[in-house]
Amino acid sequence: MAVNASSLVNFGATTQSVGDWMYSQYAMPSPSYLPLNSYTASYLVSSYPALGALIVPVITPVAFAATARTLPSSSFWTSVAYGNGVFAAVSNNSTSAGSSSDGITWTARTLPSVQNWLSVAFGNGVFVAITNTGTSSNVAATSTDGITWTTRTLASSQNWSYVTFGNGVFVIISKDVSASTVAATSPDGITWTTRTLPSARAWSSVTYGNGIFVAVSSNSTAGGVSFDGITWTSVTLPSASNWASVTYGNGVFVAIAVSSTAAATSPDGITWTARTLPSSSSWLSVAYGNNAFLAVAGGPSTIAATSPDGITWTARTLPSTGTWSCVTFGSGKFVAIANGATAAATIDYAINATSFVLPVVAPKAGTTAYVKAT
Repeated sequence: MAVNASSLVNFGATTQSVGDWMYSQYAMPSPSYLPLNSYTASYLVSSYPALGALIVPVITPVAFAATARTLPSSSFWTSVAYGNGVFAAVSNNSTSAGSSSDGITWTARTLPSVQNWLSVAFGNGVFVAITNTGTSSNVAATSTDGITWTTRTLASSQNWSYVTFGNGVFVIISKDVSASTVAATSPDGITWTTRTLPSARAWSSVTYGNGIFVAVSSNSTAGGVSFDGITWTSVTLPSASNWASVTYGNGVFVAIAVSSTAAATSPDGITWTARTLPSSSSWLSVAYGNNAFLAVAGGPSTIAATSPDGITWTARTLPSTGTWSCVTFGSGKFVAIANGATAAATIDYAINATSFVLPVVAPKAGTTAYVKAT
């Protein structure tokens, strides 16, 4: 049994908050209290949501179920995002795109021009897709529905690698063969302003969570953090790995690396701890949803992994062999796409925090310990 002990330390205060506990020589003070005297008593989070939020829950995993799906064409699918009730996918060296309301049935869509469409994100009611040519590009595109796309122009020509959204802005980073300090921000995907990353690196992925942007780089320990996407500060990851993807969920940032077992977690994007994935694979993308992290690997392979916290990982198997390039979460499910094929997958997996168990507090003579629950 594990509890957030720091939330249960206030003895006998005259004004009690949820999570405070006290000794009483009488019966339970009121229906808003629960006794701290049983190792087996279990309570539903839905009955005591405020107290349940303070206690590490009893974890009930839902069976991992991955189902093969079919993308609208055989293309080098690179990125997929969810927003406004739609999944939108883009592909490399083509005009091929796809949209789906459920991740199951896909419809072919057309991007404005043949480009190396590399990354797509959703925010402020719009999808934004960015490109590179292996050296540089200033081409982007926006869409409000994942169906009709409009060409946009980025702030400069760079080897742009990734786009994310948070705190009211889109942030893109660049990944030159050697190194780059170039980033850019935009409130709408149309008007872009150049920004400067904290060091010259091959920046590979960026995400937003807990009020902060976090970026990671390839073949390096270098990371970067920013509260606004404008001003960046250097941070250090645990190893010089080919960090490929970073995401946020459940109060933690999680990064994964290509061609290794390397992963890392951080509560704030600043201080990182090394973790271990189930196998040495070409881990390319990680996403969070339904209280779980899901990582997928290229290869080709069927390899995936899940974790409730980014620390302990369980090996999983995808329904077909593919170079799984990207995974996202939306509409209650994970959706993964594969590069160079029509392979896609929907993954139903959740970790349900449905109940919790209270700690037992040793009584003082003639008293019982109680915790305020509502």
